[in-house]
Amino acid sequence: MSNSGLQVIYIEDDELVRRASVQSLQLAGFDVTGHASAESAARVIRADFPGVIVSDIRLPGASGLDLLAQCQERAPDVPVILVTGHGDISMAVQAMRDGAYDFIEKPFASERLIETVRRALERRKLVLENLALRRELAGQDTLTPGIIGRSPAIEQVRRLIANVAPTDASVLINGDTGAGKELIARSLHDLSPRRDKPFIAVNCGALPEPMFESEMFGYEPGAFTGAARRRIGKLEHASGGTLFLDEVESMPLALQVKLLRVLQDGVLERLGSNQPVRVNCRVVAAAKGEMTDHVAAGTFRRDLLYRLNVVTIALPPLSERREDILPLFEHFLLGAAVRYQRPAPILTDRQRTSLMQREWPGNVRELRNAADRFVLGVADETVGSSADDATTQSLKERVEQFERTVIAEALEQTGGVVSMAADRLQLGKATLYEKIKRYGLTARGENER
Repeated sequence: MSNSGLQVIYIEDDELVRRASVQSLQLAGFDVTGHASAESAARVIRADFPGVIVSDIRLPGASGLDLLAQCQERAPDVPVILVTGHGDISMAVQAMRDGAYDFIEKPFASERLIETVRRALERRKLVLENLALRRELAGQDTLTPGIIGRSPAIEQVRRLIANVAPTDASVLINGDTGAGKELIARSLHDLSPRRDKPFIAVNCGALPEPMFESEMFGYEPGAFTGAARRRIGKLEHASGGTLFLDEVESMPLALQVKLLRVLQDGVLERLGSNQPVRVNCRVVAAAKGEMTDHVAAGTFRRDLLYRLNVVTIALPPLSERREDILPLFEHFLLGAAVRYQRPAPILTDRQRTSLMQREWPGNVRELRNAADRFVLGVADETVGSSADDATTQSLKERVEQFERTVIAEALEQTGGVVSMAADRLQLGKATLYEKIKRYGLTARGENER
């Protein structure tokens, strides 16, 4: 991990210990600032502090625990590592429950300090990168909210939406299944003068042909067997607003003629009626593949195509706009976290690489589903939570995975009591506490038995 821009604040009132620890960290490549008191360090700690804090618990004036409480209030995402004396272990464990990142017991080897700081900085780096990405998403574009991405293709889509939305021009959106065509159609509606009127979506590929005419044009009572009362069709319901025709290439030829007439004349007739009904809706259509191929095959009318594609918006698949994968996934993570009332996970570098390398044949829809599963904690190879298996993991990762499983089993067998689990595993209590914290496991104190 690059430490560029990341900092370490080291707080220790013993000058010799402070100098030695600061020097060890500096030799390891960290940017370190030493402080003799919590009060001195507190002046430079803020919510966006780009680094971590290492503090002795026992200090003149405010203690390391007091500093932890201040950080939890002012900078809760900044990792705080506490340095404890032998008699302060129970105090440090309670501090970890109160939000400390980790603790180190005196006397400690410089390697132990360096490794703990390195892990904390990795965590802080991921948090800062995700915060930056979230800020980018929040302020990315005020004209076309919801259109997420930074690829040239998406920038072109944004420009077209901004230019065309205020007009009544018909728009044809071309893209693969799951690419986000309906989102673009909704953006065109939401940014138009029709935004307060209905947005009616019809999937032409999902409507059986015998039902298509009645669904689109409506019918009067007695128009056919089972027509007990009047039904308003999609075209009439969308009047004043926007009609979105998804998979328009699937529309039956006979219905294409009737739709063309409505678009030309602004008038329709319900089934079973000769009474003309005036309609005024903007049509946005979406299609897979080249519409000219359907015209050449005789399955789509050329004159209707001319009516529908006054403006064409091309939406390439995710595999052709990889710059959009991470911003989209992060956007979906936040949405899923709100829906499921779960914390939004922080992506590791490995998971980001896994996301970027995947082809995503299901496009944005598949990406959204993967984000949902990730928030719910369901193993998913697309994100890397289960892709990091024995064929892709390093030896260190495999060992850590095994170690976590063994410790979790020991805690379960001892009811979560650390001293008993430590005896069973033949580990020191402080070492076991450190591993419990590292692996996100749950333990109980001695007085909770």
